[in-house]
Amino acid sequence: MQMKVVKFGGSSLADADHFRQVAQIVKSDPDRHYVVASAPGKRFSADIKVTDMLYHCYEMIRNREDITEYYQQIKDRYNGIISDLGMDFDIDGELEYVKNAMCHASGRDYAASRGEYLNSLILAKYLGFAFVDAENVIFFKDNGSFDAERTRVAMAEELKKHEYAVIPGFYGIMPNGTIKTFSRGGSDVTGSIVAGAVCADTYENWTDVSGFMMADPRIIDNPSPIETITYRELRELSYMGATVLHEDAVFPVRSAGIPINIRNTNAPADPGTMIVANTGSYDAHRVITGVAGRKGFSVINIDKDMMNSEVGFTRRILDVLEDHEVSFEHIPSGVDTLSVIVPTAAIEGKVEKLIAAIERRTRPDHVSVENGLALVAVVGRAMVKAKGTAARVFDSLAQAGINIRMIDQGSSELNIIVGVDEKDYEAAIRAIYSEFVH
Repeated sequence: MQMKVVKFGGSSLADADHFRQVAQIVKSDPDRHYVVASAPGKRFSADIKVTDMLYHCYEMIRNREDITEYYQQIKDRYNGIISDLGMDFDIDGELEYVKNAMCHASGRDYAASRGEYLNSLILAKYLGFAFVDAENVIFFKDNGSFDAERTRVAMAEELKKHEYAVIPGFYGIMPNGTIKTFSRGGSDVTGSIVAGAVCADTYENWTDVSGFMMADPRIIDNPSPIETITYRELRELSYMGATVLHEDAVFPVRSAGIPINIRNTNAPADPGTMIVANTGSYDAHRVITGVAGRKGFSVINIDKDMMNSEVGFTRRILDVLEDHEVSFEHIPSGVDTLSVIVPTAAIEGKVEKLIAAIERRTRPDHVSVENGLALVAVVGRAMVKAKGTAARVFDSLAQAGINIRMIDQGSSELNIIVGVDEKDYEAAIRAIYSEFVH
């Protein structure tokens, strides 16, 4: 028998109908032992996520406003799910306790975490599974960092007691007993932690899309799905804007060699995307795995004759960036030129000071800063074996009339990154995608 850990996102647990779908999915495979649940998401486009409602309650309390009327909407949301499912389950006591705790300064993280807590109580009851509170098995250190080893031991010991269980996502506990949440999308991380602790064969992450797409569907109409992607490819695409899976969720399962299967709650028959450590298979026809990108970058251009023979030149520039708390993205260079790509937001209000500091430290012939850059990453494990991939990328952009402002390729040949004007960003994505996907 295999061991599967499954996580359902907020859109998968937004209302009673979705609860029924989730129950059908879980019960259809006895290998699905442990379920990680999110708070109820949006039921329709204009709806409000329960987590956002709880955040609002917290702000109201800080402003000394009465939350009774607003909190009733949250109570109605949960009681509506219970009623629509025809369950004999009274959650009013829990709801009242949460309200009182928030009103007595329990903290912002506590307020936010109650969405997952309450939803998991209902799901556990509906499935007939045990309920394991995340605050008893997920721990943070005094400095707020995740305590991986203590969590792994506690989680494994607790789940050995239960053949089937539901665990709330998104939160754990600090040494002083207060609740702490992961960043937004943290239920993905919880699912990964559970999968690693029980040495799962597969971590299924159920959401509202049928896996990763090769490009942003807001830019490309009906992009092709990615059947299999490696952790390294996922890291590259996630960093450049692909957001199906919380980025931090990769690491707990990656170290354990556990594959992740991204599935669609609304289309459970779809195979989704498998995320694996390594695979020898690839699409020789398409070559690339995906294309993604981000806007909002600036280029610091430094010119100086013979800089290549000046020992420590680049280090001095990086020292300046560090002094001004600016991280860099890429550093393409030539013999007498060097460019540093940085997030525009990171240098806002600092440009003149940065230029002055670089001039003092390196005595360049010229320094300038250009804004309005977008980065586009072409990612694929097959690229290293396919001749002419870079040429196809550049030709597709040239044919679309797009000027390339920067080129960078990693030593692993897993990706090619190009910089283009922000106004050309969407056109660049379309041009590259159409070149490789016919």
